[in-house]
Amino acid sequence: MAPKTGSQKALGPIRRSFAPWLDPSSVPLIRFENVVKKFGAFTAVDDVSLDIHTREFFSLLGPSGCGKTTLMRMLAGFEQPTAGRITLGGEDLAGIPPYKRPVNMMFQSYALFPHMTVAQNIAFGPKQDGTPKAEIASRVEEMLELVKLTPFASRKPHQLSGGQRQRVALARSLAKRPKVLLLDEPLGALDKKLREETQFELMDLQMELGLTFLIVTHDQEEAMTVSDRIAVMNHGKLVQVATPGDIYEQPNSAYVADFIGNINIFDGVVESAAVGETRIKGEDPGGDFLAASETSAAAGAKVKLAVRPEKMRISIEPPPEDAKNVLKGEVWDLAYMGDWTVVLVKIDGSEKVVRVSRANMTRTEAKPIAWDDRVHVWFAPDAGVVLTS
Repeated sequence: MAPKTGSQKALGPIRRSFAPWLDPSSVPLIRFENVVKKFGAFTAVDDVSLDIHTREFFSLLGPSGCGKTTLMRMLAGFEQPTAGRITLGGEDLAGIPPYKRPVNMMFQSYALFPHMTVAQNIAFGPKQDGTPKAEIASRVEEMLELVKLTPFASRKPHQLSGGQRQRVALARSLAKRPKVLLLDEPLGALDKKLREETQFELMDLQMELGLTFLIVTHDQEEAMTVSDRIAVMNHGKLVQVATPGDIYEQPNSAYVADFIGNINIFDGVVESAAVGETRIKGEDPGGDFLAASETSAAAGAKVKLAVRPEKMRISIEPPPEDAKNVLKGEVWDLAYMGDWTVVLVKIDGSEKVVRVSRANMTRTEAKPIAWDDRVHVWFAPDAGVVLTS
């Protein structure tokens, strides 16, 4: 990745302090109000209400068929709501055709002009808008550099790989500089390293241009990287809308906890609940837990305790005497990931297998954990989140 310029470095503090959704006086740029979309008897979007703010990088995240692309297509004007309304800048979009909306959409299918070069494809939108030639040339150069395609400016789409064609489509969508850029799985065809580089470059460009980005993706890591906020969808409904940090650390349901990243979920029954403390009797043998979080569930209610693998500790030696939430088991599997080692442990007396992630902070270990080792696994009371749904 190219070194950041002074203007790009200055965007860091702006991005970190950006949270207009916390300001009651902030007026959203985009509003979905009780939007429903049906295709015959099938409900693709089910009573969705959602606000997206100016300059926000917003992600719709969920599995295939959850309604996220349909929601985006309604904003673009390619589908019409069955019920509810969508406004942009306070204007109801009902009846406004796609080409008259101040949005641009990048399609998964690329939709490039085969008879035009890469540079001509990127320049097409600004030319249609009557942009001066000098500015068009500047935008084309900027976009080519962003997507690492400067050496391919004179090639035709059929002379490019699938990943390169997708990058041209991204550059062409950005070149028009719409108020809202809609991106449907925009980086899916790129290799891992280039995808990661492009994610950060995309974030910088979005802040620099002051655009609002709405991205549809099923890639959790991508959504966590680029987003100011994420809306997790399932079966046409919004399950949780929050910042990446809150989605990961404070999921509101077992579905979100399990969908975002890796998670260990323990089923249990509330024994007692007090301010900042919940005691849980686990369903599996040996699984008695203390969680430093409150719950609305009363004693006797069934709950789930969700713990991220990196928040769990593992050792062949017994844990410290004051350790809480201690389990014993046998190493079932190991995976060395370079920066992390993932250990799967089968808990004694049950079929429960927990996942523990260990940061590889040293190059060697005096006594590394190996297959079939007897180990202790434990986690702090504040590591788990108590879920009632």
